[in-house]
Amino acid sequence: MIKPVRTIGDAMLQVKVPLPFPLRWVNGYAVRSRTGWTLIDPGLHTPEAEELWTRTMDEWDLPLGALEQIVLTHHHPDHYGMSGWFQERTGVPVRISALGAEQIRALWGEGEPMSARLLELFRRHGMDEATLAGMADHMAGFIPQVSPQPKLTAIELDRPVRIGDRDYRPIVAPGHAAGQLLFYDEERREILCGDHVLPGITPNVGLLPGFDDNPLRSYIESLEQVSRLQVEMAYPGHRDPFASFGDRALEIVRHHEERLGAMEAKLREPMTSYALCRAIFGDRLSIHQLRFALSETIAHLVYLREQGRVREAERDGIFHYSV
Repeated sequence: MIKPVRTIGDAMLQVKVPLPFPLRWVNGYAVRSRTGWTLIDPGLHTPEAEELWTRTMDEWDLPLGALEQIVLTHHHPDHYGMSGWFQERTGVPVRISALGAEQIRALWGEGEPMSARLLELFRRHGMDEATLAGMADHMAGFIPQVSPQPKLTAIELDRPVRIGDRDYRPIVAPGHAAGQLLFYDEERREILCGDHVLPGITPNVGLLPGFDDNPLRSYIESLEQVSRLQVEMAYPGHRDPFASFGDRALEIVRHHEERLGAMEAKLREPMTSYALCRAIFGDRLSIHQLRFALSETIAHLVYLREQGRVREAERDGIFHYSV
């Protein structure tokens, strides 16, 4: 059985917030200060998450009234979703990068404009109409899990972020999410790394229309850059804290190089992104898993196309790829 809360040093709690996905849980971090506490990435808004946070605040002496701020590494619903629930009860600022806030508005703001753009992207990459209908329902299903929507405050990238009683340097780390921020304590060689570098699993790198035209390139370049940081302990969004941050970043680069090679090998005959996604990831994906698998397949094909390693051809409004 997973122990949902563990102490880290004398000021931090790791809280494993449950998820209704195969990942099972996401890490929220509560960091104490002399005057209160900061909450980092509070998780998806579900009744189970509400219950866990309520119990945790009571059992671990984290008064709701002493909450000072919520800091988000990135905009994805499993990190952002509970923010409005906390802000509604406390009025504290919810802080995220300006680019993260822009994506939140596109995904879940008035009219949810990103949903239509994603569906059109998937259609042009070969997804059939029946699956697209299921995908539309799936996207709409996230709204309760990110509601109520909080008022967002942009993090200034050129200034340290105070978390607990320490200053952290915000580091822009694109790829998994445009505008994702890592928070680095150079003195203690510790980093809050969101989903940028995860132990044991690799984060999804998908294309979100209008934000990063080549997210895999951004991700690989960023991994190579952050691998040079002096880090002795990393606190990720999933799985447990780990020490081998730089080595793990470069392992993920190698993983994507292998995935790119596997995709090239499948493209001796022209194929849509959707057909390639099924060939690489299989036919037993849930609609949730399929969304991210196809988005990641598209991101890899964009990277290969821009490197000149595959050709893109459009026929009847649908993109096909071949080596």
